[in-house]
Amino acid sequence: MTATPPLFEPNLQPDAILSPHPPTIENGGSPRYVLCFFHDVLARLHQNGLLRPVGYVASEMGRNPIYELQQPGERVLVVHPGVGAPLAVGFLEELIAAGGQKFIVCGGCGVIDRDIAAGHLVILTSAVRDEGTSYHYLPHSREAFPAPAAVAALQNVVERRGLAYRLGKAWTTDAIYRETVQRREQRLADGCCVVEMEASALFAAAAFRQVTLGQIVYGGDLVVPDGWDKRAWHERADDRELLFWLAVEAVLAIP
Repeated sequence: MTATPPLFEPNLQPDAILSPHPPTIENGGSPRYVLCFFHDVLARLHQNGLLRPVGYVASEMGRNPIYELQQPGERVLVVHPGVGAPLAVGFLEELIAAGGQKFIVCGGCGVIDRDIAAGHLVILTSAVRDEGTSYHYLPHSREAFPAPAAVAALQNVVERRGLAYRLGKAWTTDAIYRETVQRREQRLADGCCVVEMEASALFAAAAFRQVTLGQIVYGGDLVVPDGWDKRAWHERADDRELLFWLAVEAVLAIP
C-alpha cells in the first residue's frame, strides 16, 4: 500500500471508463459557448427574448438550460456551468462532446487584494490549483493557464470599449470556509489577487481536451483578515450583464 495521496498518483491515460455524453441540443451544438455564472442575468435576458432555450445539461440538482443567443451572426450558446470545479468541468466536458471548441467564462470572485474595487474587471492569466479536479487532467504543478488566444480576445474587447481592467492570477479553492489568514497570505505571495472555485480546473480540462478557454471576472466580496465585506457584490446588475456581453464579444473574436 502506498502513502501517496490519490491526487498525486499518475492519472493521465487519455481514455477513461466513462466518457462524456453530449447533451441533446436543438439544431446541434455550436463551436462557441459563453459559460455565465450569473443566474439573474440569464433569467433577465431570457425574459427579454435575447436567450432561447435549446437544450440542457443536468445534474442531481436539476437542469441548467442551454440557451441560444438571439442575435445575427455566428451562433453562440450560453450555459450556467454550475458552482464548484467538479460540476463545472463535468458540464464543460459534455459541451465539448457536443462540439464546443471556444469558451469564454464570466463570473464574480472574492477579492484578496484590497486594491481591487468592487466591480473592477480582472482577466485571468493563471490560477493556483488549490482544488482537486485539475489533477485528473494535467500533471502536478502549482498553476493552470487559460488559452492565450482567449486572453488576447478578452483584452482586445475590453480595451476597445475603453474599460479599466487588470490581468490577474486567481486562487481556485474547493473550501470557501477554509480561506484562512495563513492561506490568504500564501496566495498573495504567489501573486494571486482574487479567489474563486472553478478557474484552475476549467483551464486544466480545456488544455487536456485541446479547446480554447478564457475567463473574465469582476471584483466581488473582500476577503481580508480583519473581516469579510460582502460589498453588495450580488446586487451589481449592470456589472454582471456587462461581463456577459464582453464574454459574447470575446468568444466571437477567438480565431
